[in-house]
Amino acid sequence: MTYVVGVDGGGSTIRVSVVTPDLQVIGDANGTTANPNLVGRTVAEQTIQSTVRAAVAAAHITTDDIAAVGIGIAGADASHSRAWLREVLSGVVPHAKIAPSSDHEIALVGAHGQHKGILVLSGTGSLACGVGSSGKYVVIGARGYLLGDEGSGYWIGMEGLKAAVRDDDGRGRHTTLTQLLLEQFGFPGVESIVPWLYHTQVSRTKEIATFANTVLAQAEYGDVVAADIVLRAAEELALAARAVHYRLQMETLPVAFSGGLLSFANPLSLKLCELLFLPALPQPLYPPNMGGAILALYQLGLNLPTS
Repeated sequence: MTYVVGVDGGGSTIRVSVVTPDLQVIGDANGTTANPNLVGRTVAEQTIQSTVRAAVAAAHITTDDIAAVGIGIAGADASHSRAWLREVLSGVVPHAKIAPSSDHEIALVGAHGQHKGILVLSGTGSLACGVGSSGKYVVIGARGYLLGDEGSGYWIGMEGLKAAVRDDDGRGRHTTLTQLLLEQFGFPGVESIVPWLYHTQVSRTKEIATFANTVLAQAEYGDVVAADIVLRAAEELALAARAVHYRLQMETLPVAFSGGLLSFANPLSLKLCELLFLPALPQPLYPPNMGGAILALYQLGLNLPTS
């Protein structure tokens, strides 16, 4: 029997699955983040290797039985970390073929069940990516919160903070976001945002991104300021998707969503469906770790099962 491994290293967790050629999962393991930008390469390497070993043990096989691995790790895109990813995996599955990728590419492959289609992602960060018939992989965005991430959880949360500041000092419309911001973060007043944001050595990116859910909820409840933020976020994500489509020669391709903010029906995901002329919220066929496994099967030249 041939076995492959799919590795999905997102921003906060890593998930590894051992998979058969007919896409049956026979072993799973999860771990903490393996993003080398957050924990360093040494810790990331140890986490990847230990989680792969745990998944293989759960499958009741040995690492020598693994024929190929498809891996995507946040902060270690194959475009700049290919050699490192191969080195890390060779330390645990020395006989396997390695398909280094990115966390967004394996999400695309998993969502569509093949290396083809368009993916729009909005979580803490945001991007759109796609693959056409030529096999060319295109990414729009993915440059982080300082240069972009429009339509992401961070972007929506920060727009919510800005709206609260503008409301408080009279430059903007009144919004329920102001009081909810104070309650969520325990601020005695809006003026507390400045030291919390600037006078610290701690990144507030993830904390700010959590406020996106409040913005989405208030948009649904009819707050016009929150609704405007969500509309602008959806327009940015739709623009990124259209840019991918243009870069892929306007080929007709299926569209999938990924990331925490697009994984369920809410004002952002539904507005994005409307802007992209999708009849319903698209549901991924498989999770990203399975996208990694599918890339591993491609590496072996195996045909995927057809439904």
